[in-house]
Formats: sequence, C-alpha cells, structure tokens
Amino acid sequence: MKVHLPEGKKIYFSSDNHLGAPTMEESRPRERKFLQWLEMARKDAQAIFLMGDLFDFWFEYRTVVPKGFVRTLGKLAEMRDQGIEIYFFVGNHDLWMNGYFEDELGIPVYHDPAVFEINDKKFFVGHGDGLGPGDKGYKRMKKIFRGRFFQWLFRWGHPDIGMRIAQYFSVKNKLISGNDDHIFLGEDNEWLAAYAKRKLETTHYDYFVFGHRHLPMTIKVGKQSTYHNLGDWIHHYTYGVYDEITGFEIKEFQKK
Repeated sequence: MKVHLPEGKKIYFSSDNHLGAPTMEESRPRERKFLQWLEMARKDAQAIFLMGDLFDFWFEYRTVVPKGFVRTLGKLAEMRDQGIEIYFFVGNHDLWMNGYFEDELGIPVYHDPAVFEINDKKFFVGHGDGLGPGDKGYKRMKKIFRGRFFQWLFRWGHPDIGMRIAQYFSVKNKLISGNDDHIFLGEDNEWLAAYAKRKLETTHYDYFVFGHRHLPMTIKVGKQSTYHNLGDWIHHYTYGVYDEITGFEIKEFQKK
C-alpha cells in the first residue's frame, strides 16, 4: 500500500485507547482527550493509523454494534469525509470487526500486519499481538477467537450478555489493571523488537510500528531500521508522528 505524503503534511499513529474500560464512565475523560488529539492532528494530517484496541471490546452483530463511542465514531467519520486517510488495525480487544467501519465510516480495516510505502520509506505496521517468540497459549487462543465458529456461537447470545461478559474480563485484564507493561525488558528481551530483527533478515523496512505493548519505546533494530511502540492512552497518552523532515517520533499529548 502506497501513501503519498505531500510537503507540510504528517502521518499520525495511535494505539491502545481501550475506550470503555474499566467502565464507560471512567473512560470518558480519556475519550475527550483523544478527541482533542484528533482535532489537533486534523490540521496537518495526511493519514492517521489507528493501531488497535481503540475499544476495550467490540463485536459486530448483524444489525447491532456496541453502544457508546458516538463522539469518537462521529469525529472519525467527519475527518474521513474531509479527505484524511484513516487506516484501522484491529487489536486483541477489538478484533471482531466485520464491515461496520468500512461501510459506515469509509475506513479500511486490517486484521493482520501490513506494509505501507510512505514516499520512499517502508513501514511495517500492526497491533503487535501474537507476534514474536513465545506466548504460544495466546497464539492458539487468538486462532480460536478469529474462527468463524466461535464468532457464530458468540453472536447467538444476547448483546447485553456479551457486553457484560466482556466488561468482566476487561477489568481482570492485566493490560488495564497490571504493572507488567510498564517495565522495559531491555532491547534484547523486547519480543516485538526481536520479531522486527527477524523480519529484517529477509526484507528491509525503515520503520516497524506497533502498539499492544503499552510502553512507548524506540529501539534500533538495524543499521537503517527502528522499532517504535506507541505506548497507550491509559497511562502515557503517547502517539507517533512522521514527516519528511524529522522522521518518526514518539510524542506525549499534553493538552487537557
């Protein structure tokens, strides 16, 4: 996929908002701050990459989508109508998307990592879950969750029941309530950096951009290649931005 970046324009990246967690009420201040960020980005954005777990839970029934998030969805629709390119990569919390974003918002949805060429630079981008060495249990579980039978089975339950179950597991999820994701493991032990290094053995990429890890970081993975993790909108309020002059940067959004 090629993206043309005109002079004076930028590419923005965001991940792991987990809107709706631990409750809708508690996530609203984070949503308001994210909307302020979108409003800031729209001034010079050529494209915005939403890199997964925008919602803490999302499941599309045939005629129903989860209640809430109307301001975020409305802002994204407005920006897309304005001509800003928006790309959505599902995360492990909002992987059950099946056409709503494409049909209603005009936003393409990616269920796997993808390669983008932005002018003369090559980006490998994705949420990041299930990549790298280890975590075989989660990788097996992900295959089950993505399977048609599991989705068919879940769809037969009433949406209110499904949302209640999802909220329960959200509160228990270490990505929201734990401390493990605030610890830097070291360049040799960060599994997404290791994954990036393996990819470079066969193909050159200038930038690897992931979410999922919840910790903002930049690691050199090759002579001309870097891995960036975007952090999150729970503790760090960080995002990525790329332009032709300064390259890729991780920044913190300060506006209240």
